[in-house]
Amino acid sequence: MAHTIVLASGSDIRAQLLKNAGVEFSIQTARVDEQMLRAGLEAEGAPPRDIADALAEAKARKVSSKRQGSLVIGCDQVLDLDGLVLTKPNTKIEARAQLTSLRNKRHSLLSAAVIYLDRQPVWRHVGVARLHMRDFSDAFMDDYIDRNWESIRHSVGGYKLEEEGIRLFDKVDGDYFNVLGMPLIEILSYLTLRGDLQK
Repeated sequence: MAHTIVLASGSDIRAQLLKNAGVEFSIQTARVDEQMLRAGLEAEGAPPRDIADALAEAKARKVSSKRQGSLVIGCDQVLDLDGLVLTKPNTKIEARAQLTSLRNKRHSLLSAAVIYLDRQPVWRHVGVARLHMRDFSDAFMDDYIDRNWESIRHSVGGYKLEEEGIRLFDKVDGDYFNVLGMPLIEILSYLTLRGDLQK
């Protein structure tokens, strides 16, 4: 018997990815203090991969406690710059600082997904995409931030590859869905294998 699917995320792009793939699901945003959880994990010296996984699991666990019999998908994305975790910028000044630190360097986006059923984790995956930012000018960066601030303030690192942010890069290795914040192919494969999506 197929289970109902719940996305424990308020992310528009994650919802759109599942919708575009023809998945029937509902959304229930998990109320999790991500900043506190991330800070605690960083203080313990947890690597970025573990932080992404823990944040995704916290969301799935929270919603699963209220959705008996549903498969709950929790997702989170972390930007790893040589072991330093970058988050969503709160101000244009923070966005500029992040983009300056990323300029002409390679970093990784870690997109974690954890699926819960009846308060228990049944599947998890962390997808990795590696990206290299080009050596853009300060003038381009400042104009980019001014033009795109309302969008990029919701994105780790201060950019969105699906928008004008693609112009910041000269190389991207890895699954595009991981760049967008969800290991979509792996999630769909698991749900199909379980029989919750049609084979």
